[in-house]
Amino acid sequence: MSMERALQYIRARIQTRPTLALVLGSGLGSLANAASGTIALATTDIPGYPTSTVVGHAGKLVFGTLAGMDVVFLQGRLHRYEGHDLDKTTFPIRLLAELGVLRLLLTNAAGGVNIDFRPGTLMWITDHINWAFEVPRLPGAVSRPVYDRVWTRDAMEVARTMNIATVNGTYAWTRGPQYETPAEVRALGAMGADAVGMSTVPEALVANSLGMRVLGLSTITNAAAGLGTEPLNHDEVLETGRRVQKDLQRLVLGVVEKTIAS
Repeated sequence: MSMERALQYIRARIQTRPTLALVLGSGLGSLANAASGTIALATTDIPGYPTSTVVGHAGKLVFGTLAGMDVVFLQGRLHRYEGHDLDKTTFPIRLLAELGVLRLLLTNAAGGVNIDFRPGTLMWITDHINWAFEVPRLPGAVSRPVYDRVWTRDAMEVARTMNIATVNGTYAWTRGPQYETPAEVRALGAMGADAVGMSTVPEALVANSLGMRVLGLSTITNAAAGLGTEPLNHDEVLETGRRVQKDLQRLVLGVVEKTIAS
């Protein structure tokens, strides 16, 4: 019922039918500024839409045109640690699917577990580890791989063409809100994780099960616990996000242009 009310609210205000959605992580919300003809809807005004409470997550759906393509940005995602169950956490993804979205670009801010991935590194997600040990209710079967290999390969080629350095890696999802302990980071590293964060995996699983093609991109904003010299804090995450946003914005625009052409 809440889904129908949300759809009615949006369709009464938005005439475009985006097929690409971009979920913007901590400190990355300004990417929506690259779009033209935007219309922003506060998620607090959308019936049945759970409330985002995290600093750096604006809580808006921004509809517009990017590189000639109708898109929708989700400025501010929902997290399990905010008290939402996984049905609520993934409500935006199911809503996007109902709006006709076929491709989902998930961005996030993550801690670097791989010691070679310094703050500012851009990492394409090629796999994940579910360290939260929870799985959302899935509308359909999950196909493998969750993160679309062809789209990831094309995105890597875009980055090379634009001379923007990127890496590939495995993202570990933890429930949060506390940062991981040094012992947990060592364990994640031994399991093959390159980055760690508190989002993305439930969204990717639900999107994949709904038939969406999924592309994941992490901004390494800090060294994970035990690997750096300074205490972890959210301000550092936001500041690194701001520092890399120019390259990130160029890269996302290039990926969208490549998506249109392919």
